[in-house]
Amino acid sequence: MDAVAELRKTRIARCEVVAAGRVRPRTHAAAIAVLALWTLFNLLYLAFACPHDLAPDEAHYWHWSRHLDWSYYSKGPLVAWLIRASCELFGDTAFAVRFPAALCGTALLAGLYALVNDVLKDRRLALGTMLAAATLPGLSAASTITTIDPPFLACWCWSLVFLHRRWWSLAGLCTALGILAKYPMLLLPLFLVICSPTRKQGSGFDPCLRVGLRRYLLLTCSGCLPILIWNANRDWISFRHVGEQTNASGPAPLAFLGGQAGFLMIFWFIAFVAGAWRFRRTGDTGLSLMWWASVPVWGVFLLASLRTPGQVNWPAAAYIGGAVLAAAWIRDRWDRRWVRIGTIAAMILGTIASLGLRFPQPVRPLLAAILPRPSEDNTTPIRRLDATARLAGWRTLAAEIDRLREQNPDALLAGMTWTVPGELSFHCTGHPEAYSFGPALADRRSQYDLWRPNPVNDPESFLGRTFIYVGDPIPEAELIFERVEGPIRVTHVERGVSLATWTVFVCRGFRGFPQRRTPTGF
Repeated sequence: MDAVAELRKTRIARCEVVAAGRVRPRTHAAAIAVLALWTLFNLLYLAFACPHDLAPDEAHYWHWSRHLDWSYYSKGPLVAWLIRASCELFGDTAFAVRFPAALCGTALLAGLYALVNDVLKDRRLALGTMLAAATLPGLSAASTITTIDPPFLACWCWSLVFLHRRWWSLAGLCTALGILAKYPMLLLPLFLVICSPTRKQGSGFDPCLRVGLRRYLLLTCSGCLPILIWNANRDWISFRHVGEQTNASGPAPLAFLGGQAGFLMIFWFIAFVAGAWRFRRTGDTGLSLMWWASVPVWGVFLLASLRTPGQVNWPAAAYIGGAVLAAAWIRDRWDRRWVRIGTIAAMILGTIASLGLRFPQPVRPLLAAILPRPSEDNTTPIRRLDATARLAGWRTLAAEIDRLREQNPDALLAGMTWTVPGELSFHCTGHPEAYSFGPALADRRSQYDLWRPNPVNDPESFLGRTFIYVGDPIPEAELIFERVEGPIRVTHVERGVSLATWTVFVCRGFRGFPQRRTPTGF
């Protein structure tokens, strides 16, 4: 009987080996197919079905790409470089601006698949994690809207892949690129230096790891050089801007936690927190690396919420390593019914929310029905619930601006805030240059203050000129211009829902601003 039992065990083991051999290539092929379909879906959407105008941030970064530099006022140069490279291929179109986002979204999913498979040694789980991530509204947005986040998150993810594999040079290059996209990339090498996977138990640094870590940190520093040199010649303006962003504006830890729970469809947030707690002490070096690359990073932004509410996407990089922790936790509890139900429900809700962000038109009338009607004080109440409304109407505004430009051929374009000039320049015919009156009107400083000449810092270069200005009425306008015509109210309406409204003035005979108001930020 013992011999029969041993024979059965041997046959079962052989079958498992054969099955594993079949699963691996099939799963790998399925992952490649998913990535190809995801890329194709996003590109077709951007080319033929996207209803959104450029977001203000996108238009701003596109404006940067027309003035290529080694760094910029608030961010590194990578996003501008990517947009310019894409526009050189496809022209200055919305598709070209968003093409890098589609590629970065695919790179992020591919890196997540590689990371889960490398750490947890489970290709099916890696495929499932990748599919679950694709349903997240945040990742859907990062695959179709080009801000600093898509390249930053892709660089963070692949840095973790290469760090886990101990491919130090590739990890250093990815981290250096990530720094050129977004400064919080520095948190990864910071916590890597102190994390347990780089140490031997009770014996300090492993000499081989120490050499690799030094190479990684050296290459990482190369990503800082363009930003440091650029800032050194401009009074460290980017650092002062970051410091201003973190100034106290009121504690909001509960708002931060609520925002993160909603960002991750509640269930994924529960899985992240549970995984972080479950693997806080582990002998698995891969899971330990994921913990140090997620939990302390997330904690930095939790602490920041004690001073400022911040933005919901700030700790997004923490959820890359956190996805591995969550996947491991879900795998260990997959036999529990509530975990299976929660996983399926989160994926379904995420898919619905993602489609709602991509195609919001059918939902807007329903949202408008439960909101107050537009009034003089609140012309666009839909914006309280519809985040995509800020991507609507810019072409409508540009059409009105073009009509005014035909009547005033020599007029220049300007906006009250830093979010407007890029939109005007991109959507108006011929991509005319546009300026910001921001610092003179108590708005925050921006990249527009560094491009010279500009109307605020160099009024002598614009004396007597006519400006088509978008924004609130200008205080003391009679001192700044010879004559101001307007206001002209421009409202964008879709399916009976007011989505955006602007006030336009034609300001003739520029005299210069009589005094400099204190801006709200550096």
